[in-house]
Amino acid sequence: MLDLCGNAGILSYINGVNELKIEVMRKITNILLLGFIITFQVSCKKQDIKADICTDGCESYFYIDPLSSPDTYLDENGFHHVKHIELNYFTIKGVLEEVIEGNEINGVPNVEVGFDSDYWITFNNIHFTTPMYNGFLGWHNDGDLNTPISMGEYEYTLEDLSNRSSIFNIVGYEITKYMCLDCPYTPTLVGTYSKYTYEPQMSIFFDDEMIGDTTNIYIEVKHRGNSTYRSSIKEHAIRVIFE
Repeated sequence: MLDLCGNAGILSYINGVNELKIEVMRKITNILLLGFIITFQVSCKKQDIKADICTDGCESYFYIDPLSSPDTYLDENGFHHVKHIELNYFTIKGVLEEVIEGNEINGVPNVEVGFDSDYWITFNNIHFTTPMYNGFLGWHNDGDLNTPISMGEYEYTLEDLSNRSSIFNIVGYEITKYMCLDCPYTPTLVGTYSKYTYEPQMSIFFDDEMIGDTTNIYIEVKHRGNSTYRSSIKEHAIRVIFE
């Protein structure tokens, strides 16, 4: 039995309890501090962010080549007016920011530029646009292939049209009845590409039956990264009025 008789004994007991509490709290604090340090270090490792593979954000710009369309101009609403000439095409050119020195592969930049549009030509030389079509922005995930397209008194979908005949996109590729339109690799089948150059270009089909129509040319720019630098993906859209 603990002898608590007398004030001296009581005070001695209380002091002992207080010292024990302080020691326990000190140990708990040390454990919590150690846990915080470990958690912080792990968190920092998980959030280790790579730098861009370009010094200025992997910028790029595109324009319509005046050699293929000498009278082209840009209006105040952001539309490029392209006049038809006998060539039946016009050319879009671009300039890409270069990657940081030492990140090319054998002197060749690992860059890729894709082109797409919402303008199609199908059987019987029918020309039409699909406003719901977003090029590289995920149209194939939004069910847009089943969105009705009015043609006179009839309505079709892109899937209907591709089952009847191949559908030609003016950037230079086709959708045919033999293509899988809902496969994981479907996005790789659409668009045309210019790769491994800082000065990409693409010829766009334009015949005289398109005069008076409009289209959107979609452009996706990829600067591919590596173990040290992160990749960059940028999108552009060029709005065109055919004249």
